[in-house]
Amino acid sequence: MEFLTDMAAKRAELTPDAVAFTDHDTGLSYTFNDINVRANRLANLLLDKELSHGDRMAVLCHNHPDFFVLLFAAQKSGVLLVPLNWRQPVAELKPILEASGAKLLFHDGAFSEAANELAAGDNLDLLPLGQAANGTSALDPLLETVTSASPATSAVKASAPWYLLYTSGTTGLPKAVIQTAGMAYANMINYSQATGLSTGELGINFLPLFHTAGINLPTLPIFLNGGASTVLRKFDPDVALSLIDTGKVTCFFGVPAIYQALALSEALTNTNFSAVQSLGCGGAPVPKHLLLDFQKRGVTICNGMGMTETGPTVFLMDPDHAAEKIGSVGKAQILTDVRLQDANGATIEGSGEGEVQFRGPNITPGYMDNKEATIATFTVDGWLKSGDVARRDEDGYYYIVDRIKDMYISGGENVYPAEVEKVLVSHPAVLEAVVIGVPDDKWGEVGAAFLVPRPGEQIDTSTLPVWCREQLAPYKIPKTFTVSDDLPRTAAGKVRKNILKDTFLEKLPEEA
Repeated sequence: MEFLTDMAAKRAELTPDAVAFTDHDTGLSYTFNDINVRANRLANLLLDKELSHGDRMAVLCHNHPDFFVLLFAAQKSGVLLVPLNWRQPVAELKPILEASGAKLLFHDGAFSEAANELAAGDNLDLLPLGQAANGTSALDPLLETVTSASPATSAVKASAPWYLLYTSGTTGLPKAVIQTAGMAYANMINYSQATGLSTGELGINFLPLFHTAGINLPTLPIFLNGGASTVLRKFDPDVALSLIDTGKVTCFFGVPAIYQALALSEALTNTNFSAVQSLGCGGAPVPKHLLLDFQKRGVTICNGMGMTETGPTVFLMDPDHAAEKIGSVGKAQILTDVRLQDANGATIEGSGEGEVQFRGPNITPGYMDNKEATIATFTVDGWLKSGDVARRDEDGYYYIVDRIKDMYISGGENVYPAEVEKVLVSHPAVLEAVVIGVPDDKWGEVGAAFLVPRPGEQIDTSTLPVWCREQLAPYKIPKTFTVSDDLPRTAAGKVRKNILKDTFLEKLPEEA
């Protein structure tokens, strides 16, 4: 389809008086009509400021319903939205903001200082967003200056850039992944098919909005289905469990760190999950012990897998087989084709292992202003290369083995850290484990393990090699074990292995 409907306008037409968002901090609720009118006014404000189709505006804020007003205003006006990672310091944000070419920066009160630093010396207009001091929306005074609440545009092109999400940039300046309306509708269908999402769903929005999960898992699908989301500034396990317990959540999605936080909350014991119809997880697999702990409570967490470049939903496990196939991310959903390719570029049929590649309407057209990176990410016949090794079993279920780049070779043998990590987290004292390959004079590379203990437990690292030997080949057993209270993470909750490796290598001369 070349053109799609204006999302906010269509929902306002279908269910104008239904609640779309509730701000948990203020208690303010916004109907679909409210969101559409606000987005129309904001889109006209952007055009009044002489921004035109293809120009960029940035946003630096914690979660707030008006982020989605800004998102829909971008769709209506054709001005591209650039969400900025508030976990990054100004020094890291500055080059991203400059590369984006943003002319406006919306920000909430928590990041006023950072916004002023970013704007210093540049012709960058700062505008307020989020919660005002009196508890209302900081956007209200701006919207009141706009006389027209009529739509700013009448056509939404399916393949046109809508907003840009920057990658983590562990190997250089982050790449801007193009997101389109077509991707969003395809993600909604994929996610709805996998979870049974329908009208009247209730969700919680707490994952950071500069990440695809904060926007699309499952807030935007819920919005498009006419459901309501409660917006938290940031994740709070006790608040989340209270909303679940009182029946205000039917659809829940988190990363492993979220489920770990829920499991550690004392409130979990008395939480009633009966209203929750689906619980998904992405970013990394939920550890087996955590899945089993929730299953004992009658709660089934379904692992999934996707990328910023895939909109993101591709895989999501079905609840009927989650207990039987622990570790699987399920099957590819209805709008995405998947194939496995070996190192020689041959497609693997049936069960087997290889790089997983994607094709479908949920796939990004590429990276903004970066033709070289776009070409490198796609095969010559148009499939997106994930960079992940996956295994497909005889029933067609997929298991993510590891990142290709995370694999290391020890004594001529391939070692996938994820396999070792799964063994380590099955230890009764280990809550979380991360393994990286590091240089070794004898073997070329060996494993270095970083461990987080379970609450109240102490890890005796001297016993781990013997314990691992019962479950792993000798060359897979890490040479070193480091215990830490926490690990460096990305916004999606993934551990930043590059930082662990840099820190480990910096210490080598001191330990030699």
